[in-house]
Amino acid sequence: MRSRFRSDRGLTVRMTVTMFLLGLLYVAFVVALIVVLKSWLMVVGLLAVMFVAQFWFSDKIAMFAMRGRVVGREEYPELHAVVDRLCAIADMPKPVIAVSTMDMPNAFATGRNPDNAVVCVTTGLLRRLDPAELEGVLAHELSHVAHKDVAVITIASFLGVIAGLIVRFAFYSQLFGGRKDQNTAVIFAAVMGVSAAVYALSFLLIRALSRYRELAADRAAAHLTGRPSALASALTKVSGELARIPTKDLRTAQAFNAFYFTPATGKEPGIERIFSTHPSLDQRLEQLGRISSELGEAATPGNSKAE
Repeated sequence: MRSRFRSDRGLTVRMTVTMFLLGLLYVAFVVALIVVLKSWLMVVGLLAVMFVAQFWFSDKIAMFAMRGRVVGREEYPELHAVVDRLCAIADMPKPVIAVSTMDMPNAFATGRNPDNAVVCVTTGLLRRLDPAELEGVLAHELSHVAHKDVAVITIASFLGVIAGLIVRFAFYSQLFGGRKDQNTAVIFAAVMGVSAAVYALSFLLIRALSRYRELAADRAAAHLTGRPSALASALTKVSGELARIPTKDLRTAQAFNAFYFTPATGKEPGIERIFSTHPSLDQRLEQLGRISSELGEAATPGNSKAE
């Protein structure tokens, strides 16, 4: 079933290309490990189990890491009311609603498809945003679900996670594993080299997709609600609040930056912007400003030109 969120051909093309390239990279990674470790059964079996575990339990992993819990309508009636209204406007299934007891103002969506999605907001976000701003943030997260880019980014991140874990395992094995014969050292070096290359390539592909999908979600949310200025206000407010939170308090959350409404960096990135999961705040506000001019801010929620 198609939702009324604006379809985005550019996002669809980028997701398809990213998944194709990552698929080729995944096959090459598996083949390289089989050649090095000389055990196809162990390599394929282990990676298959880990892939299924991440794909099927990604929402639970994210919820556990971010201290989120599912909440009912009686506990958060206003939050449920906003999501109900947006889902009715967008003609899409209502996701599971969760709240994380974190002061960091943020939100994220996760899940393998629209019928098994979770949208989670932090108590810090609920406390700081007014109803119109909250509606804009929730519309942004729901658009990720409707566009199915949540599932794509979850699958895409799998390869980088595995490659990164292998690099760390190989490094610490060499560091603390005592003396090893020359053949073992060569195998470890080969595994580290292949894994490092795969991690770097997947990292760059995911960053390119992630930045575009955030702009696509902003566009879709602005057109669905008809109030891009409210979303712009939420972005400005959340980014400003994050800048006041000490970096050490954000480090745990930074592993999930690709899923957040805005990254938990604590500051607008400088040179590290090249590797950021999100476009800059200026880019996002500029886009919303253009949409605001197009709509004239005359549309009311639910009466914009949603497709």
